[in-house]
Amino acid sequence: MTLLNTLQQHFGFSTLRPGQQQVIETIMAGQSAAAIFPTGSGKSLCYQLPAVLLPHLTLVISPLLALMQDQLAFLQRMNIPAASIDSTQSFEESRNVMQGVREGRIKVLMISVERLKNERFRQFISQVPISLLVVDEAHCISEWGHNFRPDYLKLPSYCQSLNIPQVLLLTATATPNVIDDMQQKFSLPADNVVLTGFYRPNLHLEVFPVAESDKISSLITQLRTEPKAPTIVYVTLQHTAEHVAEKIMAADLQAKAYHAGMEQERRQQLQRDFMDGREPCIVATIAFGMGVDKSDIRRVIHFDLPKSIENYSQEIGRAGRDGQPSHCILLGNLAGQNVLENFVYGDTPEPEAILSLLQQLPSNGEQWEIMPIRLANHCNIRVLPLRTLLVYLELNGIIEPLYSYYADYRFKFNASPDDIIGRFNPERQAFLSAVFNGSPLAKTWCQVDFEAIWQQASGERKRVISALDYLHQLGLITLESKQMIEVYKVLQPTLNLTEETNRLHHLFQQKEHSEITRLNEMIQFFESGSCLSHNLAAYFADHQAPERCGHCSVCTGKPAQLPTPSKPPLPATKQLQQWCQELQAQSVPPLSLHTLTCFLCGISTPLLNQLKAKKLSGFARLEQHSFNDIRNALAEKT
Repeated sequence: MTLLNTLQQHFGFSTLRPGQQQVIETIMAGQSAAAIFPTGSGKSLCYQLPAVLLPHLTLVISPLLALMQDQLAFLQRMNIPAASIDSTQSFEESRNVMQGVREGRIKVLMISVERLKNERFRQFISQVPISLLVVDEAHCISEWGHNFRPDYLKLPSYCQSLNIPQVLLLTATATPNVIDDMQQKFSLPADNVVLTGFYRPNLHLEVFPVAESDKISSLITQLRTEPKAPTIVYVTLQHTAEHVAEKIMAADLQAKAYHAGMEQERRQQLQRDFMDGREPCIVATIAFGMGVDKSDIRRVIHFDLPKSIENYSQEIGRAGRDGQPSHCILLGNLAGQNVLENFVYGDTPEPEAILSLLQQLPSNGEQWEIMPIRLANHCNIRVLPLRTLLVYLELNGIIEPLYSYYADYRFKFNASPDDIIGRFNPERQAFLSAVFNGSPLAKTWCQVDFEAIWQQASGERKRVISALDYLHQLGLITLESKQMIEVYKVLQPTLNLTEETNRLHHLFQQKEHSEITRLNEMIQFFESGSCLSHNLAAYFADHQAPERCGHCSVCTGKPAQLPTPSKPPLPATKQLQQWCQELQAQSVPPLSLHTLTCFLCGISTPLLNQLKAKKLSGFARLEQHSFNDIRNALAEKT
């Protein structure tokens, strides 16, 4: 069946969009490719169409559950057998999906990158022939990208170990640095990287300089022009979403807040209501948007500054996917700049925390086994910076990842042990008897004791898990696993801890500087005196966009100068001490300046979470102040 016949039969399209044909033909010719298309330009079809024609499974790595669910729903509407394995599923549902994949009935399987750290899943997927690995939001593999995820760095080695012959990288937000990084990591020829151009002529980019005190009234004025037009209003903080939605409703306009702190069921209902047109306006943090494929969004309004130019481009990219004119409005001032900068500073681990991590490394050549959340809590390092630290240690040849496994396995019988054992030949009967005897029963569940099993039958861990997994697939037992352990080989057991601490802290300071520079570039972009559409396209390596779009705020004669709020004085020494003493009373060891500053800025850390700092009166009291100003003030008063 030809490409165009398949396109017509499964998707109902008669032609492909610009760029799609080149990417799809490259994949069908047996090569790897990257599709760098703007949001809403049909990147997903670049794997969906080949998936129908390729002989084996297409494995898709997706960073968010909402994205997976949206794409799965589309594939199922197109009668393409697709499924996901994700954290929301029951064991029975996951087992059915795996069975469908094993039997070749499922053509597309969607997972998160973390799923590949699951030894049971890796063992399963290694036995399945795979035609194509698809990496959605592929900019996540790059430290130059705006939401770098360290686990994505392992995808090239996973690809090799699973013998996957081809890769397709998909993203809408790749700067030249990110494109180079993607090419190097996956050995992509430059000719196989397809950029279709970033400029979208139907998007009207508008920056309105607005004082903080006037933002609500300016927002309501904008909404009144078309009260029923589908609109997303983006804010930075969860409580801002609630506050702004209340103000809009008080003005007799319809709006609902949406953020990650809400119940999942409530969030899903709001998303459905917005998609179906029952709710015209959603006031949301960036938790809303990924997976929202609504073609007629007429307005995207940034009530607060976005986190970066990349975030801004992703968020406005949700507007006007039907090609009709849509407005992308920033109500801009610099009041939120400190909040964004403070989160950057809060992600930089203290030298003492890095040293605490390094002291956990075995010095006797033993393997290093860690539970990331427990280690993060022990060292007082947020989980994402911790993962970045581990990657830095890998890149410096200090540790080497070996594998991940679940520490605990338990199972319950769905058939009698004698009935199960009786189904197999004598050699396997003896092994299963050892497994069952080495898994003591507590009420309903049997806890697997690998050491006891090994003593009875010399059963390797891998063989035990394979046997239990097989019984689980047959429905003879229900198997559960928990507490993921990551195992590393320590390549440099005699490490100079001081030197390595300083090296790692310096890397984070460089990263911190890069993030602050990114924020400053964004502000310069909003205050630019030349065409916003042209500048945005150029940032993403599209040099074909017109010099003047004719409809952005600069082209219509309204370049912006974002108002700088008057800087409020920091509270008196006595007040600062009172807030900090209240926190210090919760902790036995003295708290560091960094931790106290995070507390006053409203930045959660593992230690602050353990101390239940959010319940104290000083938490986030100075979130509008500069992190460095607060730290300096505390340093002077100690």
